[in-house]
Amino acid sequence: MRFIFRPPAAEATGLLSLPWDQPLEEWEDELLLDVPSRGISRHVVRFVAVDGHVFALKEISERLARHEYALLAQFEGEGLPSVSVLGICVDRPHDQQAILVTRYLEYSMSYRWLFSRPQGEHSAEQLLDTMVVLLVRLHLAGVFWGDCSLSNTLFRLDAGTFSAYLVDAETVDRHPRLSPGQRAYDVDLARERVGAELLDLRFGGLLPDGIDPIEVADGLPRRYETLWEEVTREEVFRTDEQRYRVAERLRRLNDLGFDVGEVELLTTDEGTRLRVETRVAEPGQNRRELFKLTGLEVQERQAQRLLNDVRAFRAYLEQKSGRPVPETIAGHRWLAEVYQPVVDAIPRHLAGRLAPAEIFHEVLEHRWFLSEHAGRDVGTTEAARSYLETVLPRTPPEVTTPSVIAGRK
Repeated sequence: MRFIFRPPAAEATGLLSLPWDQPLEEWEDELLLDVPSRGISRHVVRFVAVDGHVFALKEISERLARHEYALLAQFEGEGLPSVSVLGICVDRPHDQQAILVTRYLEYSMSYRWLFSRPQGEHSAEQLLDTMVVLLVRLHLAGVFWGDCSLSNTLFRLDAGTFSAYLVDAETVDRHPRLSPGQRAYDVDLARERVGAELLDLRFGGLLPDGIDPIEVADGLPRRYETLWEEVTREEVFRTDEQRYRVAERLRRLNDLGFDVGEVELLTTDEGTRLRVETRVAEPGQNRRELFKLTGLEVQERQAQRLLNDVRAFRAYLEQKSGRPVPETIAGHRWLAEVYQPVVDAIPRHLAGRLAPAEIFHEVLEHRWFLSEHAGRDVGTTEAARSYLETVLPRTPPEVTTPSVIAGRK
């Protein structure tokens, strides 16, 4: 037998003592766990706990195991929402199939487990919306799932809402970009599978009364198109609105759980046209990207908001000059012309209230608020002046400022 594990694979050492030479379905019960994320699978799937870690083991052909192993490793590296793969076991005796090993997604639940709970009647719409968000994220990354279903998705509660994760990547194909036809076909496959799974829940007495499985499933394409339109559409607005309207759009995308790549502003006879490249960022990407462009070290969500402003500023510079502006040039100019003047304007007696990046973030929020009321872009300078005069003085100091920490015993 051969084991192929991805680094870091310290957890893998404890797995080596398991009976890999035996078919999974014959493993002793004392080796196995029963977990709430266990759903229906066409393959033999078992869960084990070794050295404080929980793993899912799936018995499939070596070709599929290697295919899924490579794809899940890609997804994890890119920050796409999927389970984390550890490795595969191949060349098992008696021509047995390979075993794919993935890390158990903590606090995750299968759709059948969710519907078996008393509050399951509130889950159908939530789960469908969550799965649609997952599908849009994958499609933006050029991932054709080919088997999108509730069974192949795990759900985790996140502040009262659900997050969805891809579990099964056997049928996945990766492309630089998906065509509208590929996306539509993937969505239609999801509609069929979800409808069948909800019908199965009804026959099993798990689907609450009043939920029509076919009606719910038939609503999936509409939900998908609505979200896809929101994250990919172009907008047209007046030139004097552009900075705050761009900020509003980028914030809306962030609230939906999407990151922003390139921002493009085009001057047309109708007004300024906004194009936004939407993407899913890997963990910590915003902090690294902002540091590379500006040298600023801030928190991840702060970096996300500041990068949005850098991109909007770059698009403004390109529109104004009529030619491309390199990202590094835009970053340096934004730091000198937009960010630093705001930081320099902070009164000395208020400097310890919030971190400079947090103050700039709040200035951007204040600018959007003032612009919305004025019906025009008030600009960062005016927004900063108003914020520093009316908002920051009422803000208590952060407990993490050096002066507070130094006073603790």
